[in-house]
Amino acid sequence: MANRKKCLVLGFLVFLWADLDTQAEEKKEEQTCRLLGKFDLNGYVDAKNHTIVVGGLFPIHSRTIPANESVLEPVSAKCEGFNFRGFRWMKTMIHTIKEINEREDILPNTTLGYQIFDTCFTISKAMESALVFLTGQEENKPNIRNSTGAYLAGIIGSGGSSLSIAASRILGLYYLPQVGYFSSCSSLSDKFQFPSYIRTIASDQHQSKAMVQLIQHFGWVWVGTIAADDDYGKYGVKTFKDQMEKANLCIAFSETIPKVYSNEKMQKAVKAVRSSTARVIVLYASDIDLSPFVLEMVYHNITDRTWIASEAWITSALIAKPEYFPYFGGSIGFAIPRSDIPGLKEFLYDVHPSKDPSDVLTIEFWQTAFNCTWPNSSVPYNVDHRVNMTGKEDRLYAMSDKFCTGGEKLEELNNTYLDVSQLRITNNVKQAVYAMAHALDQLSRCEEGRGPFLPGSSCAYLPDFEPWQLMYYVKMVRFITHDGKIVHFNVNGDVEGHYDIINWQLDENGEIAFVKIGEYIFDNKKFELVFKKNSTIFWNTKSSGLPHSVCTDVCPPGTRKGIRQGEPICCFDCIPCADGHVSERAGQRECDQCGEDYWSNEQKSMCVLKEVEFLAYDEALGFTLLILSIFGALVVLAVMIVYMIYRQTPLVNANDRELSFLIQVSLIITVLSSVLFIGKPYNWSCMARQVTLALGFSLCLSSTLGKTISLFFAYRISISKTRFTFMHPFFRKIIVLVSVLVEVGICIAYLVLQPPRVYKNMESQNIKIILECNEGSIEFLCSLFGIDAFLAFLCFLTTFVARQLPDNYYEGKCITFGMLVFFIVWISFVPAYLSTKGKFKVAVEIFAILASSYGLLGCIFAPKCFIILLRPKRNTDETVGGRVPTVDRSIQLTSASVSSELNNTTVSTVLDE
Repeated sequence: MANRKKCLVLGFLVFLWADLDTQAEEKKEEQTCRLLGKFDLNGYVDAKNHTIVVGGLFPIHSRTIPANESVLEPVSAKCEGFNFRGFRWMKTMIHTIKEINEREDILPNTTLGYQIFDTCFTISKAMESALVFLTGQEENKPNIRNSTGAYLAGIIGSGGSSLSIAASRILGLYYLPQVGYFSSCSSLSDKFQFPSYIRTIASDQHQSKAMVQLIQHFGWVWVGTIAADDDYGKYGVKTFKDQMEKANLCIAFSETIPKVYSNEKMQKAVKAVRSSTARVIVLYASDIDLSPFVLEMVYHNITDRTWIASEAWITSALIAKPEYFPYFGGSIGFAIPRSDIPGLKEFLYDVHPSKDPSDVLTIEFWQTAFNCTWPNSSVPYNVDHRVNMTGKEDRLYAMSDKFCTGGEKLEELNNTYLDVSQLRITNNVKQAVYAMAHALDQLSRCEEGRGPFLPGSSCAYLPDFEPWQLMYYVKMVRFITHDGKIVHFNVNGDVEGHYDIINWQLDENGEIAFVKIGEYIFDNKKFELVFKKNSTIFWNTKSSGLPHSVCTDVCPPGTRKGIRQGEPICCFDCIPCADGHVSERAGQRECDQCGEDYWSNEQKSMCVLKEVEFLAYDEALGFTLLILSIFGALVVLAVMIVYMIYRQTPLVNANDRELSFLIQVSLIITVLSSVLFIGKPYNWSCMARQVTLALGFSLCLSSTLGKTISLFFAYRISISKTRFTFMHPFFRKIIVLVSVLVEVGICIAYLVLQPPRVYKNMESQNIKIILECNEGSIEFLCSLFGIDAFLAFLCFLTTFVARQLPDNYYEGKCITFGMLVFFIVWISFVPAYLSTKGKFKVAVEIFAILASSYGLLGCIFAPKCFIILLRPKRNTDETVGGRVPTVDRSIQLTSASVSSELNNTTVSTVLDE
């Protein structure tokens, strides 16, 4: 019995222990399943009695309230800064879903519901909303599990690139379709990172190209950039910089606008704008992020800038306020094409807090719009916890003492929510909802056996489908909008179409008008910037003209760009072109070399024909030398006439009259040959000048040599006291003939083998072409004048030896002086000729020719002409000299008396005919 009791007690204890353990496990399980906390999310939900629910993410507020640093435990932040624009987008989604539910051609047996959350334009709220969509619960510490998609079809949003990127990284894990309407960041086109994201707004890749083309169109090369410190701004500016680099344009500065206000970062951006020479600045930011920067521009009174706006703020009423026009007026940007949405205006006006007292967003909208407090409401409005421009934190709770009556009229409001004149992003929201609806419609119409899925060409069915199955139809969707436009997506999930080019101008009422001045068309084959004809652009400059935005002004013609080390290519120095080089167009990187017949003008802006230099007849030097040549020829001709008239006189007959005539003829040739050196050279004149001169001197000097040999023999007779062998005049003629024939032979060989040619001398002077004669063969030329020099040397030697032969008139001394003048002139000619250039070189040679010719003429014939014309009484045989018997050796011989005939026994050095 005792043992039985023990067993019962033991059994009871085991049961009690088991019961306690079960209760502990149940308690533990209860604790595990309990919601530990909820996200602080606001929005709208209408999911009852609907087959499919479409999620929505919209920035109904512009920011979150900073966390209280004294609270260590993380909590879901609250939002502030009511955004009328985002509120309108959200209302547009609701309006579009109701419109689709009323249509019979789309999802005829299915109705759509919606679940919409406020992202507060922050990544954290977008992530919280995405987690709620996936878990189906509002847990802030979720045990993430994949929703089978029985009710939630996809998401519309988020309202901003950074928000969409954050949400898509989570939603993309489950391939849950996400259709964006405002996120244009180019990185979202990457389907490897964001496989389930598509959008009804164009990628910033197109917008960046459009901005660069716009800059090129207006001739700007020096541009600054300001970007929001988020994915939209950073990726947008990065793409813009890449396009600028390809176009050889320059970035003056690149600054960011902080998402969370930082006075240091903001002042850095302001300083960059104020100090830079760039007058054109690209602003890549949303209107919400841009607002503090706009206030800074107003505070610092920075004007005279032209802003190139991205699509995120160009048509935003938050920025486009009349009080900002002096600072941002004339902005040019790219906007989403506008559209009119039937019925939307009436739907937007159908809002009132009394319809749903729990609708905190509508209450906040009403309080913010009319600046009043709704009765029995604790909903705050007009709250701003941001840091102001002084660096201090503002905590403003602008709760009005005036209570809302509910009778306020929306028609009297003038805010963004009710403005349906610029429905651009709003229209994208409508298209995003329709894209989701059309995809669901196509999925619902699938016929078994003809479906796109494996195995067996199967179909998906409403409401039982996987997210990836709907995503297939979303990517393939193609539909026509209410305004007749076709919407479809490319392989990257982007749309194609065009941007409107908008210019900010003031209308008659002093309000900012978004004036369309053109379009940027983009598709697979066409990227074109088109401006409207006769469109007027307002420029916010001091001159109201086209802004001038360059680092360095374009180098004018005549200069080239000189790169500044370590600076952008748009910053350069304008370096004058070197001599002989020009830049005909402004902004040339290199100067072009002129052709060989051209030279740069004084401004180095064009090539002009070089000045052709030669000794011309019409210039003073050439004309003077020509007169001297003609005068010399006339003097020689006068001497010849005198000799012809007095040819029978003893003085003319003395020492071979024929040789005297030959010398006179040769002097005429040499003097007139100098005329060939004057004027523009030609090939024939180059060949004639040196040959004529050489032959003239050869004839002159060989004839003179005939005379000097006679004197030499006379001197030999006078000192030897012996009978001298007779020298017939024929042999003197032979000397002349042989000398001239040798010279002629060399001249012929010279002209046949290596004749002189006209030569353009461009080495001596760059700015001139010196037309001169290239003498061809120096060897032939030296041979020609070498013979003349040899004959001159023989003449001088024979006359110098016979210089002491006594006579009343001594011709030998005259010839000696003539030869000395000849040598002095030509020896002086050599260094003078080599040290001069151009036409003066020719002038030196002509001067040498004339000087030597005048010297020979003066020394040989001037004394005789003096006696013939002025002292005729001395022109007798007795004075000049007579015959002397050779047997009487005591009588001295003279140059004139040493004459003989063959039948007399006298010897003469000069035989008369």
